[in-house]
Amino acid sequence: MLRSSLAILALAASLGCAQAQAPASDPNNTVVLETKDGNITIRLRPDLAPKHVEQIKALTKRGFYDGIVFHRVIDGFMAQTGDPTGTGTGKSDLPNLPAEFTPTPYKVGSVGMARSASPDSANSQFFICYEGCGSLTGQYTLFGEVVSGMDVARKIKKGSSTNNGQVSGPDKIVRMRLQSDAK
Repeated sequence: MLRSSLAILALAASLGCAQAQAPASDPNNTVVLETKDGNITIRLRPDLAPKHVEQIKALTKRGFYDGIVFHRVIDGFMAQTGDPTGTGTGKSDLPNLPAEFTPTPYKVGSVGMARSASPDSANSQFFICYEGCGSLTGQYTLFGEVVSGMDVARKIKKGSSTNNGQVSGPDKIVRMRLQSDAK
């Protein structure tokens, strides 16, 4: 009995330590994406993709994403944005980035960089995963994760399945800011 009580106490202590060591919110690596339906808060992951995180932060600080539409949204898969032309072929004036692929698995709420067939073509477009993104692991740069507002992300207007998710009259990012810059 004493041995099992000590084991329970040790387990409780280790859980307490694990909780105390969980990463604190970092306003310099947290993005708040405002939509008509509410906010989506994304924790950026410079530990996985430092160059991509820096590019997203630079574009966010200049207001690049404000007013950009979710041009491709596939129900049960993902919502894509970040193209100033709204066509899926546009990008920012910053250079494309070399891939920063990792074995970290894509899951619900993962945020990754969109790209063309070239692995080194990511620029400004990104997507938020709903489900079914596991096959993207190691193929697309994972740079963040939704920490709140996944219910809001699911409300983004969906596109036509017959048109590969292209959205007619798409929802948009009202405003996107680093949490440290939010006012």
